[in-house]
Amino acid sequence: MAATVKYDEVEAGQQIPAVEYQVRRVNLVMYAGASGDFNPIHWNERYAKAVGLPDVIAHGMFTMAQGGRFVTDWAGDPAAVVDYGVRFSSMVVVPDDDSGATIVVSGLIEEKLEDKRVVVVLTAKSGDARVLSKARAVVQLS
Repeated sequence: MAATVKYDEVEAGQQIPAVEYQVRRVNLVMYAGASGDFNPIHWNERYAKAVGLPDVIAHGMFTMAQGGRFVTDWAGDPAAVVDYGVRFSSMVVVPDDDSGATIVVSGLIEEKLEDKRVVVVLTAKSGDARVLSKARAVVQLS
């Protein structure tokens, strides 16, 4: 599989349109099962509030994964991402209702590198809070 985005068709400064990812409590329970991270702050509202959180919060790595998903969906090939890193800057609070929370991820091609690689800088927000900072990926394009 190869990236579907062509190196010659992108430019530094080009925006990658935002995508919304819904997060509900069931997603956090499924993620806990897949990752083995059963910390009750990610599924038990009573416990989360008892330790000073506003409500249940999404796993940091779950939030990071949504950024990774954004990049791989854009590139068209998960193997095209050759480097990816973030810092966690705020929590994604997930209320126990039908809507849950929304993580909005957008991107910007910051730089074109040699060998048909680009640096993509991500912005990830939940509500007004930026939930990932220094989020960037190096992507191998076709």
